[in-house]
Amino acid sequence: MSTTAVGEVLIDEPTLRQRVEELGEEISADYEGRELLLVGVLKGAVFFMADLMRQLSVPCEIDFMAISSYGEGTDSSGVVRILKDLDGNIEGRHVLVLEDIIDTGLTLSYLMRNLGAREPASLEVCALLVKHGRLESDVPVKYIGFEIPNKFVIGYGLDFAERYRNLPHVAVLREEP
Repeated sequence: MSTTAVGEVLIDEPTLRQRVEELGEEISADYEGRELLLVGVLKGAVFFMADLMRQLSVPCEIDFMAISSYGEGTDSSGVVRILKDLDGNIEGRHVLVLEDIIDTGLTLSYLMRNLGAREPASLEVCALLVKHGRLESDVPVKYIGFEIPNKFVIGYGLDFAERYRNLPHVAVLREEP
């Protein structure tokens, strides 16, 4: 795979690993004595979810949702579609939604309303990345890995047109010359 589209590295692999470990410790402390259901938002959160759950000391299960709001562009379309729903019932469960990145928060706001209507015991959000100054929604994000500038990023699960997810770091997508 060509890496010509890979620009500045924003977050290197050791820094990612350290922050995921810290999040795991914080989440484990907060959910001590409870079983946690991790809901990964596909496809981007897969790397983050796999690494984070290995850091948790509380019992946890996983499930996935696939939501689309980007298509093949670099800006959210504003139209949210559920492409894959949860396999199980979340009523009465402690649910932690894992997101790779929160941009405007509009997609997350839709998702949280949808999941909240299913009556979980608790419902929180953990995002690896939050774009600084872009939030248009007041959805609270309890756990944040990193706040980043308003740039389109790739790597560690994040993609551009389904490419670059496998990069071990988070980098800026280089614009075409």
